[in-house]
Amino acid sequence: MRAGRQWLAAPELWSRRRLAGEVVLALVLGLMSAGLAELLGASGPAVAAEGAATAVLSLMRRRLPVSVLVVTSGLAPVVDGFAPLMMVVGWSAGRRIPGAGRALTAFTGAYVLCVGTTLVDGWSQDVGMAVVLFTTLFFLATTLVPGLASRYWTQRRTLLRTLQERNVQLLRERAMVAGQARLRERQRIAQDMHDSLGHQLALIAVHAGALEVDRELTGRQREAVGVLREASVTAMHELREVVGILRDGVEAPASPPAVDESGRAARGTAGVVGLVDAARAAGNAVELRRTGEARPLAAAADHAAFRIAQEALTNAFKHAPGAPIVVELRYEPDSFVVESVNEAATGAVDAVGEAVRGGQGLTGLHERARLVGGMVHAGPVDGGGFRVAGVLPYGVVEAAPIGDAVDDFRQQSPAVPLGNGVPVTDWTVSERELAMGGASRSRSGGWALGCGIALAALVLLVVASLFGLFFLMGSLSKGMIDPEQYDAIEVGTAEKDVRDRLPDGDTIATTGLHGKGPKEPKGSSCLVLMSSETGDSLDTEPVFRFCFQDGKLVEKKAYEVKR
Repeated sequence: MRAGRQWLAAPELWSRRRLAGEVVLALVLGLMSAGLAELLGASGPAVAAEGAATAVLSLMRRRLPVSVLVVTSGLAPVVDGFAPLMMVVGWSAGRRIPGAGRALTAFTGAYVLCVGTTLVDGWSQDVGMAVVLFTTLFFLATTLVPGLASRYWTQRRTLLRTLQERNVQLLRERAMVAGQARLRERQRIAQDMHDSLGHQLALIAVHAGALEVDRELTGRQREAVGVLREASVTAMHELREVVGILRDGVEAPASPPAVDESGRAARGTAGVVGLVDAARAAGNAVELRRTGEARPLAAAADHAAFRIAQEALTNAFKHAPGAPIVVELRYEPDSFVVESVNEAATGAVDAVGEAVRGGQGLTGLHERARLVGGMVHAGPVDGGGFRVAGVLPYGVVEAAPIGDAVDDFRQQSPAVPLGNGVPVTDWTVSERELAMGGASRSRSGGWALGCGIALAALVLLVVASLFGLFFLMGSLSKGMIDPEQYDAIEVGTAEKDVRDRLPDGDTIATTGLHGKGPKEPKGSSCLVLMSSETGDSLDTEPVFRFCFQDGKLVEKKAYEVKR
């Protein structure tokens, strides 16, 4: 059983769900074929045989697309219930026969076999181009159009899948190149920072240390110089950390200690206390408040809280020197808030403070908070003061995108990470359709191409059907008379006179009517015509028969035959 399933599924891999679907489809097609055969008057064994053959051919169409297409097309003219199966077989063969030349050969051979079987089946009767026409229309509607539609759909999906894989590869390569370029640039920046800032900070620390032990300084001055030396030493340690991150990509620890081995204050909510103490030691009136139940923050958010407090204090020192400052840490149920409010400046701003302003501090805070999923507000308050507040999440939150990234394929599709974290495009079938040259252009271009093919096939079918209908009406006029015409002709009339008054009967409409009525007079030749009236049932056809012998009409009969 398993080997048989693998043979049917090859070269694909079928799941149980897929196998169940194929079995259900085969059963449905078998029942439809048996039902059509029964409606068209087939016997009981023939109905069962057609249903079983349809189910078997449906299951084998994927494994043997060419063979099933040829066999089904060859049997369709003599098996009444194969029309639904031919649609499914045509669709399956169109997408599974490799190569355009092989597909063309297979469909051409199937068409020739279908027409040939039809002609052989009616060889003993007077048939002509009408048989070829109707067989062509039948094959075109049930086999060729589904095959072309399936082949177009499959080739388009294959092209889109290839473009997706190519796009993923290009994005991965571009990310690798960009990563290498960033790494080189980070190493260059790290080297420049180490060579320039490191040297200057070291000089500041050395000179501040020497000045601190100067005996001529007062106690107040010595304390201020000590604060300056500690700040320079802390700045040197932080510079080393930044250089290490830029050079090696090593992130800061997730839960840094409150004080490290060098005696520096930690960077995080725990380090805000050190910032406030340093500000008080410098002579500023700073008050620290804590509200709510303390909760741990993610490492990035914890570090952002420290930087917000640090920048807020620095901003207050520059713009409102000597003004009281209140720093508040609030642990709210859904977020953490760090806030700094200073009153209006009490005196003139120091010229040195004006000189060292960069104007980028608050802008950097907004970006830092955005990267961890938070936000920063900075602005004046009533009474002339200034307020800086940051709202940060407790957990890790995706940063909100600033704008759509530029893509080589001009698409904006959902991104999924690869193993190395590089975002790549993960397309659905609909998004692949829209990704071909842009959404709006693809919608018009792709749909126009598909609709054009469908419209061309529809127009061809309509034209062929109209031509076939016109031909059929003309053909019926050659093989049909009214009952009044039959009654007006008398036995014994000359054959030439009778034939002049009647159509010749050389039409496909009368195919199959000969030899199904009463026994013909010996040695006579008969003309069988249809009646313009309908029979008593759908399975019977009323006909008129005129038999001639020795140049005279010797017999006329009116009876019904079973189609």
